[in-house]
Amino acid sequence: MSRPVPSATWRSLIARGRPTVFTIPPGAAFVDALAGGLLDDAGDDPMALAAVTVLLPTRRAARSLREAFLRLTNGKPLLLPRMIPLNDVDSDEALFGGFATGATVELPAPIAPLRRQLMLAHLIESLPIDGHLPSPEQAVQLAEALAQLVDQVQTEGLEFAALKNLVPDEYAAHWQITLKFLAYVTDHWPEILREDGAIDPAEHRNRVFAAQAAIWMRTAPGPIVAAGSTGSIPATAALLAVVAGLPEGCVVLPGLDTDLDDTAWTALDESHPQFGLKHLLERIGIERENVASWPAVPIDSLNARRLLVSECMRPAATTDTWTDSHGALAGLDKSAVAGVTRIDCPGPREEAETIALIMRDAVQTEQRTCALVTPDRRIAERVAAELERWDIVIDDSAGKPLDRTPPGVFLRLTAAMVTEDFAPVATLAACKHPFASAGRDPVAFRDLTRAAEISILRGPRPPAGLSGLAQLAKLEKEDDVRAWHALLTNTCARFAALMSGDKVPLSVLLAAHMEMAEAFAATPDTPGPLRLWAGEAGEAAAAFVAELAQNGDVLKPIAPSSYLALFETLMASRVVRPRYSRHPRLAILGPLEMRLQRFDVLILAGLNEGTWPADAAPDPWMSRPMRAQFGLPSPERRIGLAAHDVAQALCAPKVVLTRAAKVDGTPTVPSRWLMRLERVIAAAKLENAWRDERAPWLAWAHALTRPAAIKACDPPAPRPPVAARPRRLSVTEIEKWMRDPYSIYARHVLGLEPLDPLEQDPGAADYGQLIHSALHRFIAAYPMGPLPEDALARLLDLGRAMFADQALRPGVAAFWEPRFERVAAWFVETERERRNDLVQAHVEIKGEMTLKGPAGPFTLTGRADRIDHTKSGLVIIDYKTGAPPSSKEVLAGYAPQLPLEAAMVAKGGFTGVPPKIASALEFWRLHGRDEGGEIVAVKGDPAKIALDAEEGLAHLIATFDQAATAYEARPNPDTAPTYSDYLHLARVKEWSAISGEDGS
Repeated sequence: MSRPVPSATWRSLIARGRPTVFTIPPGAAFVDALAGGLLDDAGDDPMALAAVTVLLPTRRAARSLREAFLRLTNGKPLLLPRMIPLNDVDSDEALFGGFATGATVELPAPIAPLRRQLMLAHLIESLPIDGHLPSPEQAVQLAEALAQLVDQVQTEGLEFAALKNLVPDEYAAHWQITLKFLAYVTDHWPEILREDGAIDPAEHRNRVFAAQAAIWMRTAPGPIVAAGSTGSIPATAALLAVVAGLPEGCVVLPGLDTDLDDTAWTALDESHPQFGLKHLLERIGIERENVASWPAVPIDSLNARRLLVSECMRPAATTDTWTDSHGALAGLDKSAVAGVTRIDCPGPREEAETIALIMRDAVQTEQRTCALVTPDRRIAERVAAELERWDIVIDDSAGKPLDRTPPGVFLRLTAAMVTEDFAPVATLAACKHPFASAGRDPVAFRDLTRAAEISILRGPRPPAGLSGLAQLAKLEKEDDVRAWHALLTNTCARFAALMSGDKVPLSVLLAAHMEMAEAFAATPDTPGPLRLWAGEAGEAAAAFVAELAQNGDVLKPIAPSSYLALFETLMASRVVRPRYSRHPRLAILGPLEMRLQRFDVLILAGLNEGTWPADAAPDPWMSRPMRAQFGLPSPERRIGLAAHDVAQALCAPKVVLTRAAKVDGTPTVPSRWLMRLERVIAAAKLENAWRDERAPWLAWAHALTRPAAIKACDPPAPRPPVAARPRRLSVTEIEKWMRDPYSIYARHVLGLEPLDPLEQDPGAADYGQLIHSALHRFIAAYPMGPLPEDALARLLDLGRAMFADQALRPGVAAFWEPRFERVAAWFVETERERRNDLVQAHVEIKGEMTLKGPAGPFTLTGRADRIDHTKSGLVIIDYKTGAPPSSKEVLAGYAPQLPLEAAMVAKGGFTGVPPKIASALEFWRLHGRDEGGEIVAVKGDPAKIALDAEEGLAHLIATFDQAATAYEARPNPDTAPTYSDYLHLARVKEWSAISGEDGS
C-alpha cells in the first residue's frame, strides 16, 4: 500500500535560528505518527531512513516504533533508523548507535544496584536507631532508600555539600542525628566508589548525556529526532535542548496542550500534567506558540475530547472560566464524551470481573486491541486470573515480584523451614511446594510428607530442629515417616548446622542454602538445578543468587537468625518481566509502559486517591521541609507526571474508567482527576451524554457469577444402610448422637477423624486432661483408707511433674499452675472429709453394656472418671473443669453420661464394681477459682434416672435401626452442641444462615 504524498516533511519544517520542537497531540497514535513522518521524509530513498537517529524514552518505546514501521509498510523489508533508548545508555542499541562512545569508554562503569545497596548497608550498620544498631535487614532497607536519595540528588544536579546549609536545630532530634550521619556517608561515599572503580548510575547517565551533547555541539550529526520524552530528568532535558538546536535535529513532544489559554499556562503548578513540558520548553528556549504539529498527524474527531481533558486538568486558580458562557466549555458537545465510560464497582473483585469482561468483549471484534492500565498490581493480577475463565492467558508487563514466583517462593520457604527450626507449619510449607522432592519422585515425596504430617507434625509443636523430629520419628512404626525424616536430614543438615552457629559470612550461608535448595528440588530423572533455575523466573532467581553471592561479603558476618529476613528483603525488589507478550491484542500495562502506546480500548483502573495518584512514600532520610530546603522536587512533581499519563490516556478513542468504592472494607475517595472530569462534564451540561455511555458492564459481570435467585441448600440427612450403621458407641458419644446425629455418621460410617491443628496451643481440653490425669494417679495411689499427712504436697508434685512433661509455654503455665494448686487444696480437703465413709475408690475404670436392638446387639462402652464404693452405696463421679450440665439437662436426657454409667453399674458392666443401684450421681466441678471446686449432685432418684436413660437409649437404637431414619445435622438448634468437628462437612453455615440458625 503506497502512502499519500505529504504536504510537508519534518526536515522541511525545521526552524532556522531557533530550536525545532514538534508535538503529537493526545489521542493520536504516537509511534504510528512518528513512523509515518519519518517515512514521508525518507521518500523513495531506501538509505535515507537508516541515516536517521531516533532517541526514545524506553526500550518498549523503541520496540513499539519498530512495530509501527512494520504496520505502515505492510511488513515490507526496510532499513530502520538507529533507535536509542535514553533510559539505558549502556544498552546494545546505544552502543551500536554510537551514542557517546568515547565518553562511556572513559567513564567508570555504573555500580550494580545490589552491590551499592549492600555497600551502603555496611555503612548504615553503624548508625544507632532508637539506641540500637540496626539489624542487617533494617540496614538493607535503609540503604535502598538512601540509594534512591543519592539518585534523586544527582539527577537534579545537586550536591550533598549543600547539607551544611540545612539548619539542624530547626528539626527534631532524630532528624538532626540523621543529618549528621547523612553528611558522614555522603562525604565518604565518592571515595568508596572510586576505590571500587564504579560510579553511581544517575551520575553515569548525567556524564554520558553531557558528553554526547558536547560531541553534537562540536560536530553536527545527521538527522536526529528525540521523541516521546517529557524531559523530567534535567540531564535528559539538557540533551533535548541540544538536539532541538541542531541543524537537522528536532524534539517531538507527547501531548503538548496547545489549547490551554495563556493565563492558565502561566498558572501551572507542579501537579499539572503540562508543568513538565512547560519546564522543558523553557529549558530548550522556545515559546509554546512556536511548537509545530508533527506533519504526519492525521486529522481526527478527538478535538472535542482533547478540549474536555484540557479543561479537566485546568489549574484551580483559573477554573472560574467553567461558568463563563463564552468560555471553552461552551464549545463542547456530546462528542467530547462519546466513547468514555465510567464504572464504579462495589469492590476490587467486582472491578476485576468487569474489566475482564470488557477485555473479553474486545477479543470478539477482529483486530481490536485493548489494554488495562493501572498502577495497582493487585488489580492487574485479579484481571489476569479472571481472564483465564475464557482460556485467555495474559502477562502483566510490569512483571511479577521474584519472591512470588515458584523459584522465589521455594527459596524463601526452604530458608524459613531451617530458620524456624523445622517447625511444622514452615516444614510442611516447604515440603509441599511443587519443587520439593529431595531426590524422590515429587508425588512420592508428598505422600511421605503427608504421612509425617499426620504422625508427628500435627498436634503440639514437636521439639525443635532435625533432632527433635528424629525423636518422634524413632517412635513411629511407619517406615514412611522414618524415610521422610532421613531425606530431610540428608538435604538440610549442613545448612541447619550453619544456622545454629555464631555469625557467618552471608556468602557462606547463601551457598549452603542454595546447595540445600538444589538437593531438595532434585528428582531421580532431573537434577535440582535444572528444575529450580529453569524458565524466565528461574533464570531471574539464578541471576539474583549469583549477584548476591558475588557481593554478599560486603556486609559484615551476620547472625544466622537474620538470614531469612535479609534474603527476603533483598529479593523483594527484584521483578521478573515477560520477554514477550503472550496475547497479540490484549495487554496489562503500568502507566510507564503505557506511554507512547495506542490501543482501540483503554481501561484505566484503580482510579482512587492513594492508588492513582499514589500517596507520597515517607522518606526515612529527609522530611518534606528538609527536601524542599535542600532543593529536591516536591511529591507534587510525581503527581504531575502521573496526571500527564492520565490525560494522554483519556484521549484514547474508547476509554473506560473504573474504581472500587471500597477496598479491604474501607470506603475510598475517587481520584482527583475523576472528580474533576465529573465536574467539567456537569459544567458543560453533558451529564445525559455521559450517562448514555455507561454500558451495563457491571451488571453483566454480576450475571456471570451470581445466580438470579439464591436457593438454600437442604441440611444433610444421609440414610446409610442399617448394616453400615455403628453397633458400638461410648457413653460420651450418645449425647452427640442425640444432639447431632450427623457427627456420628461422619465419624463411624464415613470413618472421618478430625486432624489435630498444626502447632496446637494447649486449650481447655488439655487443661482438663492434665487435671484428670493428676487426680487419677493420686487416687490410684490411695484408693482407700486415710490420706497421708503430706497428701497435698504429693498431689502438687504429681501435677507439677505432669505440667513439666508438657513443656508448656510460660504464659500458659503461669495461668494453669495456680488454678491447679487451688483445685488440689480443695480436692485433698474434700477427700479427707469423705474418707471415713469410703470403702474403695475406682478410677478411670472401663465398662460396657449390651442392649438388644431391631438390627441386633448394640454395645455401650464407657470409662468412668471415678466410682466410689461407700458404706452407703455407689457414688458415680465425673470430673468437670468446665461448667457441668444442669440437673434439668440430665433429667431431660440431653446429658446422659452419668445416668448411662449408673445403668451399666447396675448391670455389672464395670469389672471390680459390685452390681448395685447407684446411690448418687455427682459432678465435681474443678474450676480452680478461690474455693478451688465444688460438688454438684444430680437431683432425683438415681435408680429412676438410670432406668430412664437406658430406656431412652433403647428407643434411640430402635429408631436408628430403621433404614428410613436419617443422621441429620443439628436437628434441633436449641439443643445442638456448641462445638462439633464436622460443622464444615455438614455445611452448617450455608443452610443455617437462611433457616435462622447461627451455625455456631
